[in-house]
Amino acid sequence: MRSDEVKKGHNRAPHRSLLRATGLKDEDFNKPFIGVANSFIEVIPGHFFLDKVSDIIKDEIKKAGCVPFEFNTIGVDDGIAMGHDGMLFSLPSRELIANSIETVMNAHKFDAMIAIPNCDKIVPGMIMGAVRVDVPTVFVSGGPMAKGYTKDGEHIDLATAFEAVGKFEAGEITEEELTDIECNACPSGGSCSGMFTANSMNTLMEAMGIALPGNGTILALTKEREVLYRQAARRVCEIAKMEQDEKAKFNMTNILNENAVRNAFAVDMAMGGSSNTVLHMLAIARETGANFNLEDINTISKKVSHIAKISPSLSTVHMEDIDKAGGVNAVMHEMDKRSENGVLIDNLTIMGDTIKQRIANASIIDANIIHTIDNPYSEVGGLAILYGNLAEEGAVIKTAGITGERVFTGTAVCFNSQDEAIAGILDGKIKAGNVVVIRYEGPKGGPGMQEMLAPTSLIMGMGLGDKVALITDGRFSGATRGASIGHVSPEAAEGGMIGLLEDGDSIHIDVDKYILSVDLTFEEITKRRDTFTPIKKDIKSSWLKQYRALVTNASNGAMLRTDLF
Repeated sequence: MRSDEVKKGHNRAPHRSLLRATGLKDEDFNKPFIGVANSFIEVIPGHFFLDKVSDIIKDEIKKAGCVPFEFNTIGVDDGIAMGHDGMLFSLPSRELIANSIETVMNAHKFDAMIAIPNCDKIVPGMIMGAVRVDVPTVFVSGGPMAKGYTKDGEHIDLATAFEAVGKFEAGEITEEELTDIECNACPSGGSCSGMFTANSMNTLMEAMGIALPGNGTILALTKEREVLYRQAARRVCEIAKMEQDEKAKFNMTNILNENAVRNAFAVDMAMGGSSNTVLHMLAIARETGANFNLEDINTISKKVSHIAKISPSLSTVHMEDIDKAGGVNAVMHEMDKRSENGVLIDNLTIMGDTIKQRIANASIIDANIIHTIDNPYSEVGGLAILYGNLAEEGAVIKTAGITGERVFTGTAVCFNSQDEAIAGILDGKIKAGNVVVIRYEGPKGGPGMQEMLAPTSLIMGMGLGDKVALITDGRFSGATRGASIGHVSPEAAEGGMIGLLEDGDSIHIDVDKYILSVDLTFEEITKRRDTFTPIKKDIKSSWLKQYRALVTNASNGAMLRTDLF
């Protein structure tokens, strides 16, 4: 066992002495040591109950004859961090989480790991760390939140609450109605109930084969979810007890390989996941060494029908509805019918079966929720990568969330920060036909690449969602909808074209042709570039200074560079 390095032999007597201080007995030193990576934190609705979840999992691990060791990662709630400088720390937290997983697992030589994530950056951070450690790892998330209801019975969620602010500012709803939404949009513990970033990633873990069926859709705080926790705990012990050759088959890099990455993006397209999945899956692909680049996403999109539309793209459908309609397995089974050989690549899962075996008997229970490939929402996937002189290295749009036309030409109104943009939107500076440009919010420029849910929600709430577009080198919440284009690369802080834009420039967007461009001559662009100096924001945070110095742009997954050392 890997853990023998810290627990076997006379020279490890001091190590065993320390372990005995934690409660271990003689018989425990012959058992596998299982790291239980928990992201429990009391401020996040999807995480405040995970201390109870880990108790369940540790209980099952002990029953299965292994020794659990729980440790924790940090976590940031993007919704609470939204709209102020706290959001600067959200994406950087992914790197801290990955580093902490790698640190604890390798320092103590645990034999296997079970990871308990749920929300936003915590999921990909744990995956990235697990790939680096490369021992058998089972992921089991806390589970999605139930959808909320207004007093009139309308389905609502976190996106409703953000958009309600814009409606209130526009005089479309009363303060009483705003309060009703506030008090009921998030009715229970769990990751926010739509296909936002957390649930997108929890769903994609099923597609990658590193989590069990139901991981993305079974509601949090239910008996059904407890069954999933216990099943995952038993499985990690089964693997940890295997002979070395058999156990090695379930190392993370053998499960989460290039095939798994491609399957994840295919399911992402079919379900219209958050645009943040592009950022995170690119980073995960880099960690695994997979041969996958940003431009590959459009190739996959052309092969996959968009068959499941979930809030915020369709506000009446939430994760619990997908679960009742057949779950992610039903989506995968249906989307795989698209071609003669299927669109999914058969690949081993952590349970020992393959993806094709896993979904063989799945079926759609409610075709109004999960459409058939004969009746898709779109013949192409729910995400697209746009290119052009405004995004030479790419930009991302969640096509599933577009509320207006897929071709749009408008005049630029430029802001050098999210705060400036919010003030400008509230002051009425944005009119129909404008393209809102928010720059210096990329990984380096922010630094930290803020989410733009506040400005996009204000635009939607003020009735401009189908009349304007928004582009940014920052990113969007999974709850964002509308013609919102993020991850523009190169970003303004590294001299990208988005930094050279001026008010009144004509910007052209064609989603189906994958185009994002500004109507400027080469001579004009050269003239502007000759006098251009990127803004470098003054920041006090030591961590953000480190992050800004090392982070790559969004087209490379906003990972920290290691080639400098």
